[in-house]
Amino acid sequence: MAERAQYEELIRQFSAFGAVKREMGRILPAECPGGSAAVLTLLGRHGDMRISRLAELLAVDMSVTSRHVAHIADRGWIERSPDPADKRSRILRLTPEGQAQLDELSERTTQLLAHRLSDWTDEEVGQLTRLMTRLRASFDDCRSPQARAAAPPEVDETTRTPAITT
Repeated sequence: MAERAQYEELIRQFSAFGAVKREMGRILPAECPGGSAAVLTLLGRHGDMRISRLAELLAVDMSVTSRHVAHIADRGWIERSPDPADKRSRILRLTPEGQAQLDELSERTTQLLAHRLSDWTDEEVGQLTRLMTRLRASFDDCRSPQARAAAPPEVDETTRTPAITT
């Protein structure tokens, strides 16, 4: 297990990473804010889905997801059709216009990363991708209702280590 100082440095890096996210947000077209881009990206990656699944993948409340969906539906980037298995639900699907918007977002992001990481080797970019994928997977466990309900381990405040329970 890493030392406390390493975790503290990691926290500082996460805070500083906000600058990277802000710059990536600035390259998005005005009509496609970050939440809309995330919806398009997930539909492009995972295909047609219910809004409840989209909310789960976004890890946000259903009302937030509904606002993002309404925004991109108003622009004609997705269509909402009745779910054949449950007429009360809707299936979200990218339209050709939505795919074109997603392609533009991908191109802009790729160009930004290629520019900013131009002095990185292919191996370094690959290593960053692998480590970020692993980090995200470590946190994906937290998105399930069972994991959120589980209490963190008790900590012995004198040693800051997990308490031993018998």
